[in-house]
Amino acid sequence: MAKARGGITNAVNVGIAVQADWENREFISHISLNVRRLFEFLLQFESTTKSKLASLNEKLDLLEGRLEMLEVQVSTATVNPSLFAT
Repeated sequence: MAKARGGITNAVNVGIAVQADWENREFISHISLNVRRLFEFLLQFESTTKSKLASLNEKLDLLEGRLEMLEVQVSTATVNPSLFAT
């Protein structure tokens, strides 16, 4: 009888171990999926951000050029105001 009980106890322990292993694998699978999703989001975010920053950089370059032109005009008007008199 002791041997039969030991076999049942062993089978229960194996069943518990299998269930725990299954739960661990499922948890790892969820973690892997979420890491993959996060990675894909970061790649998309990087791409979008680079594009938007490039566009802003172009606009900033244009504004800097206009500002330099205005600075020259103001400097010229300060030195020789008669050029701008009407």
